[in-house]
Amino acid sequence: MAKYKQSLILTEVRIKQSLPFADAKRQRIKIELTNKKKLLDCAKQLGVVGDPTRLKICYLLCHYPEITVSEMAEILDTSISVVSHSLKKLLKLQLVRRRKEAQLVYYSLTKNDFNKTLKEFIA
Repeated sequence: MAKYKQSLILTEVRIKQSLPFADAKRQRIKIELTNKKKLLDCAKQLGVVGDPTRLKICYLLCHYPEITVSEMAEILDTSISVVSHSLKKLLKLQLVRRRKEAQLVYYSLTKNDFNKTLKEFIA
């Protein structure tokens, strides 16, 4: 048992020594991982776009700078209420914005790091 424990300790020391991170960088990463608000925000955003309808809406908005709810519903072959409900969740997390022109409401993706990554991933 003592040899096994000693072997584990030596292995752990080797792993720590072989990690490419300097101590300062390792500490910074640990601090960043304790930022619960940023982690929760990211998890919420990922959860929201994890829904197939919302992901399709994001896909459309990646390819069309602005599009109306009725156009989205037609392209997605779903009801306006389903699209509106999905957009409400995307608006709440500030992933999309809306612009009203007369009676039409146009939606587009907001400019943020999450959407930039999303565009690279699904576009």
